[in-house]
Amino acid sequence: MESLDLLPAEIWSRLLERARRELPEQTFRTWLEPTEALEVVGGTLIVGAPDRFAAEWNEAKHAALLSSFAPVALGQPLKIAFKVNEERQARPQMDFFVAPKPEESATSSKLERATAAPLNDRYTLAQFVIGKSNELAAAAAHAIAEAPGKIYNPFFIYGDTGLGKTHLMQAVGHAIYQRDPSTRITFVGTEQFTNDLISSIHNRTMPDFRRRYRETDLLLVDDVHFLKGKEATQEEFFHTFNALYEAGRQIILTSDRPPSDIAGLEARLVSRFQWGMVADIELPDFEHRIAILQQKSQQDDLETTIPDDVIRFIAEHVRSSVRELEGSIIKLLAYASLRHKPVSVEVAREALRDKLKASEAGSSDVLPVGLTVGVIQIAVAKEWGTTVDGLRSKTRTKALTVPRQIAMYLTRDLLGMQLVEIGAAFGGRDHSTVIHSLDKVTQMMENDHTTQDRIGQIRALLAAMRI
Repeated sequence: MESLDLLPAEIWSRLLERARRELPEQTFRTWLEPTEALEVVGGTLIVGAPDRFAAEWNEAKHAALLSSFAPVALGQPLKIAFKVNEERQARPQMDFFVAPKPEESATSSKLERATAAPLNDRYTLAQFVIGKSNELAAAAAHAIAEAPGKIYNPFFIYGDTGLGKTHLMQAVGHAIYQRDPSTRITFVGTEQFTNDLISSIHNRTMPDFRRRYRETDLLLVDDVHFLKGKEATQEEFFHTFNALYEAGRQIILTSDRPPSDIAGLEARLVSRFQWGMVADIELPDFEHRIAILQQKSQQDDLETTIPDDVIRFIAEHVRSSVRELEGSIIKLLAYASLRHKPVSVEVAREALRDKLKASEAGSSDVLPVGLTVGVIQIAVAKEWGTTVDGLRSKTRTKALTVPRQIAMYLTRDLLGMQLVEIGAAFGGRDHSTVIHSLDKVTQMMENDHTTQDRIGQIRALLAAMRI
């Protein structure tokens, strides 16, 4: 037949001509234009793609469509199969990029500077306040700053939002750069890593992408829990991690939970994230909160503006995170300035009244005005026939565990409190326990309609109390 008398390239050219009319131009240029026909084996045309990801994508998305064009374009059926070009397949995955030419190096350097997020000048080790909640993570950070890539590689920091993970990670970057200004540092959020990958695939600049991330000396990646469920990104990140680790280059990662608790994360990445040091940062205690506020005052030259009794007042009532503490200072000063009042405890009480509601919830059986975590605990305890003290206790019997998990779920749902803050309100539990509780209640509501109805009713009553 005619197709058997044609060269593979001619066959592929006819099929591509049909595909260009059927597919969006952007899709055609991104996925099919970089391919080339290799050979015809039996009734199958083997088409080479530039890398494994492109081969798998084309096989899944375009092979069947292209095969359907064959009877009209070629006069007979023909299957299409994609594979990586043999010359690329023979090389390790992490070495798919080629050494750049001199002019390409300059371009790549400019691209790296343009896409890498700058480090925050305020995030240094000297400005990181150490307390019981973060002393292990801080000690590891100081050790890494002295000998990057030698110990604690990778360094995995986890904890709830606003507790200083990003600060500590960037502080290590500042310290390493001060010791050696030639150090190449890449700081990126996981979402940006994914966007860069997609852009590189679309623009056919994967060599630049891999060079940018795999030739850095220090890779700082924020919020790696967002890798969950992103198979292509995890694949690329896996090879990036391997390339840097085998080269002895330091990797620092942050997340809102430990590696083993990140659902949808490949086991091989979980394993690698646990190779070095895994350290958590918890909610700061009262003394630590005072130290943080004092540091903030000194840092911004506010010692004479904010009296010690005001700092103590804020530390007693704002317990959620470092970010909330710093935000309280800013809000207080703005409030006092607008009303032309000196900073005092009374002014702080007026300015921060919305932040004080949760901490002022009582433990009595009389519901206070407004919705607080204390109100939720009282309501759930009454509905499930237990006590507020039981919900806050360490006891793990089913009679207490289920209502405790439901109370945590409602606290998160109705108040939007942070995981660590919720844990603190329920007997000092860590945020991974809170995550587990939220997941369990979600499952209960999906599988048990009676429990779903009870939670729905109590939620409606509590939601009406929000002010």
